[in-house]
Amino acid sequence: MIASLHGILTTKSPTEVLIEVDGVGYAVHIPLSTFEKLSDVGSRVHLFTYLHVREDALVLYGFATEFERMLFKLLLSVNGIGPKIAQGILSGIAPDQLHHYITSGNVSALTSIPGVGRKTAERMIVELREKIAKIVPAAPLEQNKHEEIRAEALLALTTLGYQRSAAEKALRQALADQDGPPTLEELIKKALRTMTGP
Repeated sequence: MIASLHGILTTKSPTEVLIEVDGVGYAVHIPLSTFEKLSDVGSRVHLFTYLHVREDALVLYGFATEFERMLFKLLLSVNGIGPKIAQGILSGIAPDQLHHYITSGNVSALTSIPGVGRKTAERMIVELREKIAKIVPAAPLEQNKHEEIRAEALLALTTLGYQRSAAEKALRQALADQDGPPTLEELIKKALRTMTGP
């Protein structure tokens, strides 16, 4: 099994990269959490990988950290979660925040992740709570406090009736325009201004 890749980053997108290793190009599916850590095209990169075997294909998934790969494999063990959904979950939330939400049993926070409904969130907690508590997040939770605020803001906006995709776009823009760590109230107000206009 291919456990890791170390080579030249040839192309990259938020969901897939091409890495050339000794003349061989590997197409690797990645979550957004990994994409955000990648260097520029042409640089050398190292990815931890997971090879998913299907009847009709071999699909390679890559991660910037071992912690992300461990979370991905744990997510695959949950009934109803396949590789694409697991990739989507890791694209919708910081890995250490996902760890925190599952270990604390926070169903409402988990349902704020795109693609995660209440039943899936509850299954994640029931099936993974004890397993995931045994692994340590890659970074202190405080470093990603803004991710928790973003998730809470997204939940607030969708509760107000805004479409999830529009709310996510507005929140991304609000965070990009923010100089320092935002408060929940500031983030919601900025996102609302973006969606409703001045």
